[in-house]
Amino acid sequence: MIRKFEQKDLEEVMKIWLDTNIQAHNFIPDSYWRDNFEAVQSMIPEADVYIYESNGKVIGFVGIKAGYLAGIFVSQDMQSSGIGKQLLDKAKELYPDLSLSVYKKNKKAIDFYIREMFVVEKVQVDEDTGEEEYYMIWKGKYIKKDPL
Repeated sequence: MIRKFEQKDLEEVMKIWLDTNIQAHNFIPDSYWRDNFEAVQSMIPEADVYIYESNGKVIGFVGIKAGYLAGIFVSQDMQSSGIGKQLLDKAKELYPDLSLSVYKKNKKAIDFYIREMFVVEKVQVDEDTGEEEYYMIWKGKYIKKDPL
């Protein structure tokens, strides 16, 4: 089930955040994520965060701030099981337009967002890591054109 973040979720949310970032971004030193842990932890309550919970355990979450999708994080053992899509669908329910940044080397995430109708708006460099990333957008009312 998906529900709004509560302060009691913070420890589990941050564990998922750290573990999945390290796992998904093997091209960035682990120390980068560890060094940013406290800053992110302090920002969590400022964002719209929704939790995916199963049997009382936090499995994943999505964080959104003013239409910017800060990230979708799903525990490693539950990835590719539809939880990320459910969390993204929740974000799409709440916001008519979404934007995000995703590292160019994170092919799995890029493929996911493209399947979900996000388009690359521009290529930019993350000043903190020096890595190229795509700035992607989703407009709630994309109209699929007939192939004819």
